[in-house]
Amino acid sequence: LLLSERFNTDHLDSNPSTPNPSTPVTMSSTCCACFRGLTGNKKPEVHRRRSGSWEPNASLIPNQMTNAWASPVPRAYPTSSQAPADLDLVMSSMDSDVQLAPSRGKSNARRHSKFEIEQLTMSPGSLPKPLTAHQREQAIRRVEPTATFEMLNEVPEDVLDEASPQAQELRRKLTKGATVVFVSAGYPGKRFIYERAAALGVKSVILDHPDSWSKNLVDEGIIAKFLPVDMSQSSEEVFKEAARAISELGQDGLTGKADGVVTFVELSVPLTSRLAEVLGLPGMSPAAVDAARDKPRTRAALKKAGLPTPSNYLIKQGSELKAAADVVGFPAVLKPVSGAASLGVKKVSNFQELESSYLEVAEELGGLVISSGALVKATAGSKGVNASSVVDLTVLLEQYLDGPEVDVDIVMSDGEWRYAAVSDNGPTSEPYFQEFWGLCPSLLSKQQQTELKEL
Repeated sequence: LLLSERFNTDHLDSNPSTPNPSTPVTMSSTCCACFRGLTGNKKPEVHRRRSGSWEPNASLIPNQMTNAWASPVPRAYPTSSQAPADLDLVMSSMDSDVQLAPSRGKSNARRHSKFEIEQLTMSPGSLPKPLTAHQREQAIRRVEPTATFEMLNEVPEDVLDEASPQAQELRRKLTKGATVVFVSAGYPGKRFIYERAAALGVKSVILDHPDSWSKNLVDEGIIAKFLPVDMSQSSEEVFKEAARAISELGQDGLTGKADGVVTFVELSVPLTSRLAEVLGLPGMSPAAVDAARDKPRTRAALKKAGLPTPSNYLIKQGSELKAAADVVGFPAVLKPVSGAASLGVKKVSNFQELESSYLEVAEELGGLVISSGALVKATAGSKGVNASSVVDLTVLLEQYLDGPEVDVDIVMSDGEWRYAAVSDNGPTSEPYFQEFWGLCPSLLSKQQQTELKEL
């Protein structure tokens, strides 16, 4: 949760004007049941520092506040007559006319990015090891609190968590003016993320390769700054350059110091978690991120936590096939350890299929190339980087589970989910598991969705 450069909850509907840095920020104890325990007209006051002069170009950003997407969390209703139907399906179109700007300068270097190769085939690569608890505490103490976090100390946690229109409006007011760094812009179809952030008044900063399409968003008034970082370097070098660039934010007066560091690109999650950690900002634990991107470690963590986990066996060489079959049984699924989406994933029904499929998967993994930040099959005329020398040929044999498949996307805070959305995955054509469609929100009942979220 991020706070704005200024706000006054007595005037939520007012049109904010350019603030006076010395003006105290006042929050009323009468707004959306805020500040329970405060009595009379007592109001906490905090003098907020300027958080930068940049404002989004209002003429280019449509006001989407009235049709905002809210977390599809089932609500409790006093009586059954007040309960809505189980499913409210709302469909909207997305602008797909965004064109990728032609690459210039370092396009070849980007195609042969050491960072991409490391994160796709051997994550976390050369990124620094996670900090110890003592080092994390030191990093936090070295950081001077931003205006955002000063204001957070003045707002009771239960107010921020409250599920009501008034509390939602308050959270939006608090978000306005925050400086948020987005690590890696992703493909141009992710433009809507930055448009939405601008509509919320966020001072967005995108950190990416110098030839990224997203640098043009500065001229359009959608983002405040673009930080060019040579992503063709090793992960360690990218980390050092990115950390330095982020730490210097606020010096030009356009933005404040970074209030948060986030990414919507899976490849950059390990990098982002380490940047947040070393900068003393909230974020996912690098150790947890590394475990989540490693299939065997993920299975071990789930089992240790007492969660349902399919039996599995890690196969590093062909001589281990018999032992794996004895542990897992049939039917089973072969899964590459390397992050290759559904490439190399195949169902096997007996030991003969396991032997032949293992050779097939090893051959398929050896023929992959890295193209546009993803592992793909090599084709005639393919311009990607040959990944055969770096792809891990280790595979996981896992118990086959039949039935509907879903994804549960969540936003966590303090160990609890604050937003969760269940989406259905369409059936696949076995023995392979390539997904062809998905549906969000899910068609499962509210009770089933709630059970999945709580799990």
